[in-house]
Amino acid sequence: MGDGEEFAGASGLRRAVELILAVLTLSHSIRVFAGKWQLIRNKLEELHGGLVAAENCDSGESPSLSRLVAAVASTATECHDLCRRCVDVSYSGKLLMQSDLDVVFAKLDGHARKLSEIYKKGILTNGFALVVSKPSLGASKEDMRFYVRDLTTRMKIGDLGMKRQALRNLLEVVVEDEKYVKVVVDVGDVVHLLVGFLGSNEVEIQEESAKVVSVVAGFDSYKGALVGAGVIAPLVKVLDCGSDLGKVAAARCLVKLTENSDNAWCVSAHGGVSVLLKICGGGDCGGDLVAPACGVLRNLVGVEEIKRFMVDEGAVSTFIKLVRSKEEAIQVNSIGFILSIASGDELVRQMVIREGGIRALLRVLHPKWSYSCKTREVTMRAVEDLCFSSPDSVGVLMSYGFVDQLTYYIRNGEVSIQELALKVAFRLSGTSEEAKKAMGDAGFMPEFVKFLNAKSFEAREMAAEALSGMVTVPRNRKRFVQDDHNITLLLQLLDPEEGNSGNKKFLISILMSLSSCTSGRKKIVSSEYAKNIEKLAEVSSDAKKLVKKLSTNRFRSMLNGIWHS
Repeated sequence: MGDGEEFAGASGLRRAVELILAVLTLSHSIRVFAGKWQLIRNKLEELHGGLVAAENCDSGESPSLSRLVAAVASTATECHDLCRRCVDVSYSGKLLMQSDLDVVFAKLDGHARKLSEIYKKGILTNGFALVVSKPSLGASKEDMRFYVRDLTTRMKIGDLGMKRQALRNLLEVVVEDEKYVKVVVDVGDVVHLLVGFLGSNEVEIQEESAKVVSVVAGFDSYKGALVGAGVIAPLVKVLDCGSDLGKVAAARCLVKLTENSDNAWCVSAHGGVSVLLKICGGGDCGGDLVAPACGVLRNLVGVEEIKRFMVDEGAVSTFIKLVRSKEEAIQVNSIGFILSIASGDELVRQMVIREGGIRALLRVLHPKWSYSCKTREVTMRAVEDLCFSSPDSVGVLMSYGFVDQLTYYIRNGEVSIQELALKVAFRLSGTSEEAKKAMGDAGFMPEFVKFLNAKSFEAREMAAEALSGMVTVPRNRKRFVQDDHNITLLLQLLDPEEGNSGNKKFLISILMSLSSCTSGRKKIVSSEYAKNIEKLAEVSSDAKKLVKKLSTNRFRSMLNGIWHS
């Protein structure tokens, strides 16, 4: 192939790189000895990356590099011959060819180790900023694989600057195109290399590798590869001792990995729960870190033993304090954690209430404080989930003035939180007589009446059912009857032709309650829409019962024939 002088300098490097490329291109046509050729390809790609990197370095006249380049070129030529014979299936025997392939692989492996030693000795130094050419959009899988292998080589044998740049380039492509994520997992030992970098003393190397790993962890298919490479222990260490950016990337990665409960024990076994609780309880971390830390802990509470440990470590009080945070991400995630840890556990639910959880949530809902609509929606759902499990918790809720807050949001809230407030009000109205009275005093009935005409069938249904319960309370009934519009609307909605009504069963139920008082009966019967009851009675037994109740001697002529039918 020629002596070392032929391969000295830049032209020699370029010639060796081209020889490697030629072998790689031809090797993809081979259909025999697939496993051995894949190993050879991996080594060729590693050497290619190292030699291309060397082209970007100021090596001066390095005899050791020149000798290595000549040896690489010689082996590449030998490899090309083996490649051609395998493509043509023109070898004399399988065993002999397998032996030849093993020999050429061993030579390539030796070359790769020598190149690595040259880099480590500092013979090659960066002469200018490293620029790695990225394949264009829609590039072939082989081009993408080649690029990743090239970056991997730089990460392995390059100096700090080269490693850092290679990691940044790798992060760029996995973020831009998820196809690269598969390549990262498939190519050689890239995942193990990234996991190893998580333990680097160089802050930027640690941060960049954590970011790449976090992207890979976002794909269910590849989580197993990360966990198999031992990623959880170094992630917990980064979370405990890393830089701020490293901690954030590690926490985000662990959120994704712990979506699979099988990994929860691994996080716990490496002390991750204590580290996460420390982050959340420290008070000096921002939302970028605390929010995903909450997310990891929320994923872990599904394991009963881990949940008990958290409770014993004071997690409930820690997260109630976080509800008061001024950062939306911390608030939303801490409320989510409280709901998760209390779910299906009455003892923890009572602990949340006892330690001021309801008071903290209602503070967020207080109109005088400026919280985002999203935070208030999450809080309203939390109140519903936490406080309707027992009469005692409902009593605590009402004693803190929740009815007035609910009234405010039903009247003034944005559409999304108004709908939530309606749902919670509906549930509250069904809890006790005291709740019905308090809601009546707070002016809830006119608000429910408004929802009887809502576009949403669910809203109409809830409003009608809530009203049917509230007017069973005498003072609410008296209050309702005083407004003539209320009875008029109910009767209008009973029109069989009316499609935009709530559940007519509940509307009839409301009217039945109202007819218990003289003023209510008078207003119903004297309304111009009373005939709708007559129409409905032809098909509804509930409407017939209402007619019968209304049909005193005084009104018999008006309603003649209905209740006899």
